[in-house]
Amino acid sequence: MTDPTTDNAGLTKLAGDPRASLESLRAEIAKAVVGQDPAVTGLVVALLCRGHVLLEGVPGVAKTLLVRALASALELDTKRVQFTPDLMPSDITGSLVYDTRSAEFSFQPGPVFTNLLLADEINRTPPKTQSALLEAMEERQVTVDGTPRPLPEPFLVAATQNPVEYEGTYPLPEAQLDRFLLKLTMPLPSRENEIDVLTRHASGFDPRDLRAAGIRPVAGPADLDAARAAVAATTVSPEITAYVVDICRATRESPSLTMGVSPRGATALLSTARAWAWLTGRDYVIPDDVKALALPTLRHRVQLRPEAEMEGVTADSVINAVLAHVPVPR
Repeated sequence: MTDPTTDNAGLTKLAGDPRASLESLRAEIAKAVVGQDPAVTGLVVALLCRGHVLLEGVPGVAKTLLVRALASALELDTKRVQFTPDLMPSDITGSLVYDTRSAEFSFQPGPVFTNLLLADEINRTPPKTQSALLEAMEERQVTVDGTPRPLPEPFLVAATQNPVEYEGTYPLPEAQLDRFLLKLTMPLPSRENEIDVLTRHASGFDPRDLRAAGIRPVAGPADLDAARAAVAATTVSPEITAYVVDICRATRESPSLTMGVSPRGATALLSTARAWAWLTGRDYVIPDDVKALALPTLRHRVQLRPEAEMEGVTADSVINAVLAHVPVPR
């Protein structure tokens, strides 16, 4: 057991134990966000894997609050951009601004220069602007006037989209969806959780004031760096690698799909399974780790046949069927 230490903000942490620090995020974020533990875990997994997340949920399920609470608990900078049809790429990445005093152009960074960027309703902006953000996500830099400018580290984009409103939207094509490490669904809360939410608001909870809600930093960039190194050292046996490949190849043979999981998706599943194994306290991956992350890692990487969709088949049901039929290594 490591010794507790107190940092400059008066916060008690476990010295040298990044897993304990990241595990404490769930309890810290729960002070503001009720009943969204899977989404919290998914965001932590994405940070460990240096990936990005697509959050899907109807308005009012605390998507913005979740990202702000995570940033506060991790001592990271965060910005939010409301995506609209008239949003330009330079509104995201930044642009050159002419300075009349110096008679020179200077670069004005856009909101993408942050640690956690909430891209709200990404499917409401045209493909040109979507592509500018996705390029920054992939390259982790912005190039303006031929000069590359690296983005901060860590850097995570949490893009949201409404699953029930499609009028006036520009759906992300499959090739761009594949750039997101995870697709997390944020459902409506249960009756008990919704009562808890209303009780908190009746007691004076203000979602705009996270400090008053009691959220304090419990981890930081140094913890993330140490955690990423530990995840990279997590052992993956040849049997587990073959299991991941068999799952992804089985999706390509499913009669309900026109497009299965690509090799990039297989790599993503292996990465997220390693992160989950480490978070649960192991230095090796087991089949249950792969199963635990299969849905959020793969559901946006497959395309349903129209006739299957009309029959009520979903991406999740296809992936669950694949998991049930692919032999599990012993």
